[in-house]
Amino acid sequence: MKKSQIALIIAVVAIMGYLFSLKPVALIKPKETRSSAGANVTEAKAATATNINVEYVSVAAKQAIGNNLAGEIGALEANLKTAGNDADKLKLEKQLAQKWDDVNQPAPGAFYYQAIARSENTYQNWINAGDRFNDAYKAGVDTLAQPVYVTNAVEAFENAAKLNPDGLDAKTGLGIAYVNGGAPSPMQGIALLLEVIKKDPGNRKASLNLGLFAMKSGQYEKAVERFKGMITQKQEVEPYFYLAESYKQLGMKKEAIEAYQNCKTLLPDPAFGQRIDEFIKELKN
Repeated sequence: MKKSQIALIIAVVAIMGYLFSLKPVALIKPKETRSSAGANVTEAKAATATNINVEYVSVAAKQAIGNNLAGEIGALEANLKTAGNDADKLKLEKQLAQKWDDVNQPAPGAFYYQAIARSENTYQNWINAGDRFNDAYKAGVDTLAQPVYVTNAVEAFENAAKLNPDGLDAKTGLGIAYVNGGAPSPMQGIALLLEVIKKDPGNRKASLNLGLFAMKSGQYEKAVERFKGMITQKQEVEPYFYLAESYKQLGMKKEAIEAYQNCKTLLPDPAFGQRIDEFIKELKN
């Protein structure tokens, strides 16, 4: 599966999770939670790093993909445990990483990409690992695992940056991980993302996350500008959805409805469409 397809599915999972949540916890966080995020990750790292591993996250992932696919992955895992040398082990780790990509489960895939990067210390290998850890954090609901995803994402992107200090993918991923709690202050991550935008104004990932982080901090006007800029470049589901949410928070009902309708057109999923219709109905009342 192509990287762009994986990214789209992660985006849809994140949106659907928000849509069916009881309240917008993904968007609004108490000030004290944001300010202490880095400390929380540090504490969680010490408490859970030894428990949150590929075996742990694979349990839930296998339940999500069904018995047949889980059986195929289980067979590869069994072969990995009995691999006779490092070359065979690395080959199986690559197969498992790809398998988890194919079934849109970034969490277990992230650990395999991490193992690959530790064996083959290349920029792209670390980017692959870091991206999956960030995706796992974004799509995940396991509060025990999420700080570990952030910690591992920071490690991956910092290692990538050592190999290529000017690499924008490393700066972008590290900025996202920092804001998610990988640094004492979220502003360290914002600064990195703004640096990326300065060098590459059309960088989708940096723009999207700057918009999301603006929403988290209640800066909806800034979020609107970010998402509108993205849509000008390319019409996509995720920026349209969060544009609608930002408009709604600003009380701009007409604009929110239009953005929701565009979002629905781009993702013709019955459950998604039904939920969007409910949002539009609420705004019209």
